[in-house]
Amino acid sequence: MGLSLNIDMSSTAFIEPLPVIDFVVQLLARDFREVSSRPLSDSDRVKIKKALRGVKVEVTHRGNMRRKYRISGLTSQATRELTFPVDERGTMKSVVQYFQETYGFTIQHTNWPCLQVGNQQRPNYLPMEVCKIVEGQRYSKRLNERQITALLKVTCQRPHERERDIIQTVHHNAYHEDPYAKEFGIRISEKLASVEARVLPPPLLKYHETGKDKECLPRVGQWNMMNKKMVNGGKVNNWTCINFARNVQESVAYRFCQELALMCRTSGMEFSPDPVIPPLTARPDQVERALKAHHHDAMSRLRQQSKDLDLLVVILPDNNGSLYGDLKRICETELGLVSQCCLARHVYKMSKQYLANVALKINVKVGGRNTVLVDAVSRRIPLVSDRPTIIFGADVTHPHPGEDSSPSIAAVVASQDWPEITKYAGLLCAQAHRQELIQDLFKVEQDPRRGSVPGGMIRELLISFKKATGEKPQRIIFYRDGVSEGQFYQVLLHELDAIRKACASLEPGYQPPVTFVVVQKRHHLRLFANNHGDLNSVDKSGNILPGTVVDSKICHPTEFDFYLCSHAGIQGTSRPAHYHVLWDENKFSADELQTLTNNLCYTYARCTRSVSIVPPAYYAHLAAFRARFYMEPETSDSGSMASAAAGRTMAGGGPRSTRAPGSGAVRPLPALKDNVKRVMFYC
Repeated sequence: MGLSLNIDMSSTAFIEPLPVIDFVVQLLARDFREVSSRPLSDSDRVKIKKALRGVKVEVTHRGNMRRKYRISGLTSQATRELTFPVDERGTMKSVVQYFQETYGFTIQHTNWPCLQVGNQQRPNYLPMEVCKIVEGQRYSKRLNERQITALLKVTCQRPHERERDIIQTVHHNAYHEDPYAKEFGIRISEKLASVEARVLPPPLLKYHETGKDKECLPRVGQWNMMNKKMVNGGKVNNWTCINFARNVQESVAYRFCQELALMCRTSGMEFSPDPVIPPLTARPDQVERALKAHHHDAMSRLRQQSKDLDLLVVILPDNNGSLYGDLKRICETELGLVSQCCLARHVYKMSKQYLANVALKINVKVGGRNTVLVDAVSRRIPLVSDRPTIIFGADVTHPHPGEDSSPSIAAVVASQDWPEITKYAGLLCAQAHRQELIQDLFKVEQDPRRGSVPGGMIRELLISFKKATGEKPQRIIFYRDGVSEGQFYQVLLHELDAIRKACASLEPGYQPPVTFVVVQKRHHLRLFANNHGDLNSVDKSGNILPGTVVDSKICHPTEFDFYLCSHAGIQGTSRPAHYHVLWDENKFSADELQTLTNNLCYTYARCTRSVSIVPPAYYAHLAAFRARFYMEPETSDSGSMASAAAGRTMAGGGPRSTRAPGSGAVRPLPALKDNVKRVMFYC
């Protein structure tokens, strides 16, 4: 096709240009008089610092001289307590006095902290009431649920609406009149590029023989669990429940647990109808104490029978803040306990659909399988079924913009059940801030007695595969998520080398062939059906059908890549996933890899729908996101200074202070318990 111009519609959130004082009052969701009458608590300060770090403000106390600054943190002291030296003899002056004498400005909210702006090493202190948020700043931090809903309501467009707006943008930009394009003899078409596509058929799914429906053929990317039983139901003989939602009575919690246990049994699991000990109602602010005490009580009962606790059902308040993260960290890294969380609003409704979805998640968390591909069981998948094959998924998640010290989290999952390729064990590691290359795929550690000891996530997962299947992998397929085009070959060289070394460390000459595929979702290519009214070429939402694949014209002219829309649209315009094969020693044909990838998208454990990216990459993303909760909550204000004693005055704004640079060491994640990392705990 030659050169192409990519035009798409994008939306984002912006920060409202408010006085900082008003922004803080809105953020804390309290009455202004209540907030201003007393000093802020430590949790309030941390919340404000996270929301404002990186935001540009302009000062209002200097008339027309509206100088702009970028916020780097908050002071740990109230404004009235801040002093700084004004001369070489160490004569001290307060911030309140400085602003009164220099600018004739009387600071009203002296019990509030000051903003730290400018350079992190020598911050400039500004009282909040002299600052206003600069207009036109993109909000890059995480939105809450209410904000996401509001943004989607405004920006969500059906495919025909999005296509119309894109064409209108092309007309408005009048590329045919562009003098630079004319000078180079470039003519830009006002029509969308027309490409050939094909629709891959959905795979046949296998369920348990005792169910009414033993097999299922999905329709337009979805199906349900009616008349079906999980192909391998897990066992939950010993479980209990803990309720942190104050608005859920004990009787409601107990009835919900009974209904959930019944749904699990109906779906094909072996699930005890009664908990080991009665459900406990606990306060959300005592999560650690309550969890450990309840776990101790349950285990005291079970130790007499030499049994373990299989599952903890947890009822959470709808607005649970950090409660979910604390709970998962304690269960998975301290207690070695698999948990299933349910929100209070769903507990009250107790709908069959919700209970069925929760049962799917519980089953894989306790080692079961919901469904498998019929072709996998009958060993008809090319370049997978003929010899033991392990499929990896890998992803790295980075901290949000403005988080300048948090580590990046890498996650790797790997299939453990050839030939079915449905169960994935996962491993996690923390690495340097914004480092995209996964550092712990292979590593060698020095032991005083054993010398050089090989390790790393690839090696551990290969060993786990051998233990689970009795076979060593003879073929590796590696789906890597989250890599931009500019990093393709840097990532390939580093991570393929790590895979090679991990294999060689297990056995001399052991080098199974590797296929390395990058999965991308962050792109602006959209595919529209030629005829939006043709029900044979679009789904209910007007999007292209699941299984639509494009591998010509808009793809790389010489390399192996394709776009695959493997899911049915729910709202808005579907975004196809882009798969780019960087290395292929297994010699997949385009049809073989496209079909394998599309079929795997129907094996995602958490729902009865095909998903938008291949499950191992999806699972790696979920696992990496889960690891964020394992990081210790921020209790100290690293962007604040206790004193300005070592500072000097900056004429344009306020007192400055020095700050010691932070350490570059990466603190490791707390280790997952062995029984947790063997199952799909991240689902």
